[in-house]
Amino acid sequence: MQTLLTDFYTLKSYEKAENGSFTAYISLHKEHDIFKGHFPGNPVTPGVCMMQIVKELTEEFTSSALFLKMASNVKFMAIINPFETPDLKLQLDISEDETDVKVKNITSFGETIALKMTVSYKKLTS
Repeated sequence: MQTLLTDFYTLKSYEKAENGSFTAYISLHKEHDIFKGHFPGNPVTPGVCMMQIVKELTEEFTSSALFLKMASNVKFMAIINPFETPDLKLQLDISEDETDVKVKNITSFGETIALKMTVSYKKLTS
């Protein structure tokens, strides 16, 4: 899989539950160029980058190339400052069939929920 967010984060570890859900632990790279422009002196992780991280992790866990079909109930609930809270926990409840993958995600740091969303992806065939 090719990632769009080169050197933006590191997947530290992950766990797969018996029900097929995944818990991923990532660390944002606070020196990444994205944070120099978003926003100078007050870095904030862009929401679209968080959505891309969920896609990239889902591709990794399903071994499928994916295309976003639909996102619903996308709620950005807290600012993620990479200097203050670079370590994130992503809960991914993944269900898939032959053509589609659905994901319910909760991203948090500490006890704070930063993002909740439900997304549907189409599996791409090579």
